[in-house]
Amino acid sequence: MKELKICELTELEEAIPRRVELEEEKLALVLVDGKVYAIEDNCSHEDVALSEGEVDIEECALECWKHGSLFSLKTGEALSLPAIKSVKTYEIRVIGKDVVLVGE
Repeated sequence: MKELKICELTELEEAIPRRVELEEEKLALVLVDGKVYAIEDNCSHEDVALSEGEVDIEECALECWKHGSLFSLKTGEALSLPAIKSVKTYEIRVIGKDVVLVGE
């Protein structure tokens, strides 16, 4: 498995999405209750950045700023309309102070 450092934990604020651009992918990183989540930073309903939305801590979800669809940070599942299609999730590990993306 490949690991790629994408930022330091101190760069993330609780429940404030952060956009990270990799070579071919854009991720939204979110810190909730001490755990870092990463999902595809693109709403499946309309082509807008999810990282510009707000975090619903109770649902552990990210809300699309344009139409209000909620996406689970744990599974990427679309939890509310108008979105019906899930977004991709990514495995993240925190190693020391580093936030690391785990790939194949």
